[in-house]
Amino acid sequence: MTPVLSEDQMKEAVGKFKATITENGATIVHEENWGLRKLAYPIQKKSTGFYHLFQFEGSSELIADLELVFKRDERILRFLTVALDKYALEYSIKRRNKPAAEKPVKKETPVKKATDVVDGEVA
Repeated sequence: MTPVLSEDQMKEAVGKFKATITENGATIVHEENWGLRKLAYPIQKKSTGFYHLFQFEGSSELIADLELVFKRDERILRFLTVALDKYALEYSIKRRNKPAAEKPVKKETPVKKATDVVDGEVA
């Protein structure tokens, strides 16, 4: 979604799409709010956008209705609809159920101070 939305506007838009999914008989399996992220390339002169992930189970007719709602909403910059095969579904379940302690953590490199001396040179 466009990055110029306030937090309330973003939640309202997500609620609208969630309602569209559930009103058409689908069940939401998993939902993630990824927040504001940098886009891979500029879209409508914007370099960031709000990302939100819905994983749902429903009929194939729902996809056409949902994509029509996305296309009509000016808050949506881009969307992607993907059907998961059995391997992707298994991976998704494993990823969701993994405890937070097991998730990979970025390693921080120690910051060198001006007082650290390496081979007679100040780093």
